[in-house]
Amino acid sequence: MPLTRDQIAKRAAQELEDGFLVNLGIGMPTLVANHIPVGPDGNPIEVWLQSENGLLGIGPFPTEDKVEADLINAGKQTVTALPGSSFFSSSDSFGMIRGGHIDMCILGAMQVAQNGDIANWMIPGKMVKGMGGAMDLVAGVDKVVVMMEHVSKRGDAKILKECNLPLTGKAVVDMIISDLCVMVFDNEAKRFRVTELAEGVTADEIKQKTEAEILFADDLKTVEV
Repeated sequence: MPLTRDQIAKRAAQELEDGFLVNLGIGMPTLVANHIPVGPDGNPIEVWLQSENGLLGIGPFPTEDKVEADLINAGKQTVTALPGSSFFSSSDSFGMIRGGHIDMCILGAMQVAQNGDIANWMIPGKMVKGMGGAMDLVAGVDKVVVMMEHVSKRGDAKILKECNLPLTGKAVVDMIISDLCVMVFDNEAKRFRVTELAEGVTADEIKQKTEAEILFADDLKTVEV
């Protein structure tokens, strides 16, 4: 059965490594903050979550009694700050991103192409609040992970041969974690390779719901969440 949004976030959190600086995009990716992996010592690993509006050290979402209205992320959600967090200007924040100091970003997407192109910032004809930091992030970080539903609400494929929405970045996506599977970009084949399937999901179902040309690992695993 398809993974829930929280399960997708939990699987994405498994890509975090001790000492990483990570930017979480607005929407579903912010749930990753609630699933920081535990290290060998039984404590959560040290991951510093960054927000474009000028915060490094985002913690889990606050409970109602811990909400601080002035402490928000780039998506205007209230957040918590871990001990040792730092606050700075948006220009300094983008300097971190453009300077290559962020190890990973985890973003949502409306479309991803088979060559790793991503479209996630606007749909023509609809109101746009702003492009945010996505274009800088996909160009400036070491690893780009996309969290998304595999198909649209109408059932249309979102992993395509070519994106038909305005692009955020070209050939930048390293991994896709959808509600149906995990895909890793194969740099030699220039295609995504399915490595994990959600429980009960088959390779045939992935083929039917994916327009892009994709590959499948010989040792397909079940997503563990």
